[in-house]
Amino acid sequence: MPSGVTGKPARMFNNMENKPVNTPPVCSYEGSDYQARFWDDANRRYEDAVETVALEKLFNQGGRLLLELGAGAGRLTERYKNWERIVLLDYSRTQLLQARERLGDSDKYIYVAADIYKLPFVSGLFDGATMIRTLHHMADSTQTLHSVRRVMAEDGQFLLEYANKRNLKAILRWRLHRQNWNPFSPEQVEFVRLNYNFHPDTIAKTLKITGFETLKQLGVSFFRANWFKNNISHERLVRWDSKLQNLAPLKGYTPSIFTLNRAMGSSPIPEPGQFFSCPVCAHALPETKSSQICSQCGHEWQYSEGIYEFRIEPEV
Repeated sequence: MPSGVTGKPARMFNNMENKPVNTPPVCSYEGSDYQARFWDDANRRYEDAVETVALEKLFNQGGRLLLELGAGAGRLTERYKNWERIVLLDYSRTQLLQARERLGDSDKYIYVAADIYKLPFVSGLFDGATMIRTLHHMADSTQTLHSVRRVMAEDGQFLLEYANKRNLKAILRWRLHRQNWNPFSPEQVEFVRLNYNFHPDTIAKTLKITGFETLKQLGVSFFRANWFKNNISHERLVRWDSKLQNLAPLKGYTPSIFTLNRAMGSSPIPEPGQFFSCPVCAHALPETKSSQICSQCGHEWQYSEGIYEFRIEPEV
């Protein structure tokens, strides 16, 4: 886990009685050097490139409003070229400040600090959503995907990436008795604090019960091991990975799996002027580039440095 990353329970409130209740713990990158240490200064050009290939194959359409969940410092944001507006959501204000520095201020980008378990948007708002390298930090995948489905419009497209526990390296390590968890068992495994791997069949079932239909699936990062990156050219690895991404059954045994999903069933249509939703009481709020007080529960939501603050207990 990158330096500065912490896990702590989020403190939410019961809508009826305004009493604190616990939600699953949040993996916070507040104050961390994740973008620089994990991407910019590390040997992960290959991972970045093959994820871009997968995005181009699965998610090259556009739309009116896209929600980028776990956007971090905006590494992938500019690759969603065909969307009119993009909401970058992350629990870490530090990461969003880096994203704003990278992307700048414009009507196209909206920066929101919030908890995915308690998304601060009215129901049915988004035409599309992405969640890449984020589900693996979510202790409750069912609650996470329920939250995403709530804010999706009918037939909205949802691109989900998750860490696959049934990958070839894990299978080999298990066979050699070098790890104690079974890569073929259905439950998620927490291999590091608030870092989870998931079984593909379990994710498929979870997507279905939370209101999504899976349309396509790709296996990504076949050659993630350093030996390949150190001994074979970058261009060749990316080309090989691109050819293998949709090859069954291999695509079900990669460390990373991308799925394109459709929001099934009907969704509410937001009223004109409605955009945000108070995380405390769920009262609809407008999009205003200023702090605002919820007229129903009285909670004040801050707007500063171009970032909307919707964490109930923001970190200092």
